[in-house]
Amino acid sequence: MKASLVIPAYNERTRIESCLHEVARWIRSAPGGWDWEVLLVDDGSSDDTPDRARRAGEEERLPLTILRHASNRGKGAAVRTGVLAASGNPILISDADLSTPLSEWIKLAEKLPTHPVAIGSRAIHQDLVRRRQPLYRVLLGKAGNRVIQLLAVPGIRDTQCGFKLFRGDVAHDLFRTARIERFAWDVEILYLARRRGLPIAEVPVLWFNSAESKVRVLRDGFQTLWDVLRIRWMHR
Repeated sequence: MKASLVIPAYNERTRIESCLHEVARWIRSAPGGWDWEVLLVDDGSSDDTPDRARRAGEEERLPLTILRHASNRGKGAAVRTGVLAASGNPILISDADLSTPLSEWIKLAEKLPTHPVAIGSRAIHQDLVRRRQPLYRVLLGKAGNRVIQLLAVPGIRDTQCGFKLFRGDVAHDLFRTARIERFAWDVEILYLARRRGLPIAEVPVLWFNSAESKVRVLRDGFQTLWDVLRIRWMHR
């Protein structure tokens, strides 16, 4: 059984090697007999992220494909490139910081028979958030989620956790339609899933905040809000 792991990356030279070493350890120890392919999408990094990733992949003999954007387009664009190139079923999306341990994927996989979209959530069981964000980020995140629920996906308490699992055919269908290229890509995909009548499972997962987050609260927050406002118009 073939499955795909998609990891978007931008200027990740300080942690991409440790990320891929951990991915390799997980693949070797993961139960279930899955044959994993790993697709790393370099989103126009200005550092040596791709070279470091290639070196780590060779050291671990990892089934790694590195896809590259010529310039930085945004996390949504990187995820879309990886998903559309993936040949496995299911398709797991994870951030390069591995804030949610890959072993948590089984919680999402258990939902796929009835929910072709399963997303990790930090908002349901707070005790699973083992390393928290600074308070200002938590408060802004909660305020942002209220807006997202109001405008796009009511009832989903955490759209932005970077740990999501899709049935392969569903992922390809959704991402072929998607147009958002930056941080609101999650909201657009979930909005499109709802439009298609697809059940979405929101699953509590372990999560450890990374101090090296690439999200700049004010600039990226306003961009995300603007993109959320555009979603209904783009898919009218």
